[in-house]
Amino acid sequence: MLRSPLHDLHIELGAKMGPFAGFEMPLWYPSKIVAEHKHTRSQASLFDISHMGQASIVGEDSATELEGLIPTDLKSLPLHRMHYCCFTAENGGILDDLVIACLGQDYFVVMNAARKEHDLNHLRTNIKNSAVLEHTENALIALQGPKATEVLRRLTPEICDLQFMTMGDFAIRGVPCIVSRSGYTGEDGFEISMAAETAMKLAKDLLNEPEVMPAGLGARDSLRLEAGLRLYGQDMDTTTTPVEAGIQWTISKSRRTDGARPGGFPGSDVILEQLTNGANRRFVGMLPQGRAPVRTGTEICLEDGETIGRVTSGLVAPSVGAPIAMGYIDRDYASPGTQISLLLRGKHVPAEVIRLPFVKHRYQNTVKIQSNSSGGKSNV
Repeated sequence: MLRSPLHDLHIELGAKMGPFAGFEMPLWYPSKIVAEHKHTRSQASLFDISHMGQASIVGEDSATELEGLIPTDLKSLPLHRMHYCCFTAENGGILDDLVIACLGQDYFVVMNAARKEHDLNHLRTNIKNSAVLEHTENALIALQGPKATEVLRRLTPEICDLQFMTMGDFAIRGVPCIVSRSGYTGEDGFEISMAAETAMKLAKDLLNEPEVMPAGLGARDSLRLEAGLRLYGQDMDTTTTPVEAGIQWTISKSRRTDGARPGGFPGSDVILEQLTNGANRRFVGMLPQGRAPVRTGTEICLEDGETIGRVTSGLVAPSVGAPIAMGYIDRDYASPGTQISLLLRGKHVPAEVIRLPFVKHRYQNTVKIQSNSSGGKSNV
């Protein structure tokens, strides 16, 4: 089993370790999942996400070749801007969701841990005129929460000029980093890539800040679910299209039927037809009555017992104080306010379809720096 560059730190902090995507990763720390979750919503938490894939696509044809695999307009993506994208299959299904950042003619890609090897093989098989360079030498951490900006303002104030879904090169306490204003919690925050040998120093420096505590993958999952963010392999896969999954905004206007460069990506016929006429099922949020958690695979039913969908993710949400769930439902019953039932242990539990997210996103597009402290130089 692989280990993160921060493995020894997790052990030192008393983390409960477990397997994830071939890595031994921290699931939670002695404070446990709920405390880590609530701390992220109110302060700032540090997550180790070094198991995720990082790669650069290098070459003057990078944008053209990548656009052959995704329905996103990369050629119009500004320098240092990032876009949430998905690899599509010939049947219109989703091979993976990922983030791609523009570095000029080159692109920086962050992939899901469980699909990293698949994605790298997919890129290398289909990209012929550009180089695919995996960054196995880098660690990746995420500082998430409403106090994340205050923490980094003290260390490197220039970072706070980043807008949501932008990135740049910085130095934090002398450690060279690639920093993006992004995350997977619904909170304002930053993801920081650095050389593996410098990760321990930077992580300890951040944990020494009074607002910051460590958080594991358990809290990361509950946070993303409250934020209505999909998890690949659970909320979407090769059997679900971007339209069904409710991420049709990843399909750029220029790549749509009436766009300047329509189609040209795998499954475009299926996906563009669904954009025009709608999909037969839709991804929705659900608020069940009672206190029982709703698990993956739970049937979604009408009052007469007819099955109209299935739950893909669910839990008792710490910020909501009640069970929440997400899943796919027949489009005739997907409107917010629709009353449904969930089949839990043989009993029908009433629930209501709601518009996602369960907890409002708090991404920041602009933040004014109110500090005169010195920090590293930005190359943005």
